[in-house]
Amino acid sequence: MSMRTTSFIMLDGQAAEAIEFYQEALNSKLLYKTTYGEGKDADGLPEEVKTRIAHAVLQTGENDMMVADIFPGQPYVIGNQVNICITATQQSEIEEMFNKLSEKGQVMFPLQETEFSPCFGIVKDHFNITFQFFMNDTTSSWS
Repeated sequence: MSMRTTSFIMLDGQAAEAIEFYQEALNSKLLYKTTYGEGKDADGLPEEVKTRIAHAVLQTGENDMMVADIFPGQPYVIGNQVNICITATQQSEIEEMFNKLSEKGQVMFPLQETEFSPCFGIVKDHFNITFQFFMNDTTSSWS
């Protein structure tokens, strides 16, 4: 299995501002950015939701950092802004790690196929650390 971990910053409507700030402050390069309005289910969304960042990837040196806005209505808790995203190529390995973290933890988003991944889920472990799991056919840099 090929796997990598990435910091994932979750904000409440400030992701676009944070991206600009990190590009300047950390000399980061924007590799990828999409809004909720660019998704396949965007038609029924209010205009203020459509402009929120659904997912962005910044490269800082040799490391990637992901940034996104929570979807309105999701709980935003100070202290939960930074998650760890584990990107892997094997669904069975993702399921095994997810299940182990879930044993004493809390499933926030069950593993399932999504628009952007054949296997995605979010779990908070018993140390109160949030992990996002994302399956991709490659763990190379976003390009």
